[in-house]
Amino acid sequence: MARAVSWGMFESRGVWPATLWMFVLGLLLGWLPFIGPAIAGLVGGLQAGGVGNALIASILPSLLVAGLVLVITTLLDVAWLGALLGIGLFMVLLFASLPLIAGAWIGGALSNRRTTRQIR
Repeated sequence: MARAVSWGMFESRGVWPATLWMFVLGLLLGWLPFIGPAIAGLVGGLQAGGVGNALIASILPSLLVAGLVLVITTLLDVAWLGALLGIGLFMVLLFASLPLIAGAWIGGALSNRRTTRQIR
């Protein structure tokens, strides 16, 4: 029973499950300075099923946060400030998540390798 449950959670692959895995593991392993985000990216990259999906899943949270800042400041009628803050926040989050992106790239490459080996 436990084996079926543990393998069943890896059946859904794609950008959104990978983003969720990266977000949750990033929060749980955030106390490890470089290794925590790299592990989160690796697991999320394996979940994404490919390098392209893994890279999109690793950048997507930063893009969503920056867009949320833009929307909130637009609703507060200071859209020019929101645009500046959104772009700046996106760049800071993007560079701060370089270990996550590197782990996602490695995990996506390993996922491609694993699926091509299973097909043969």
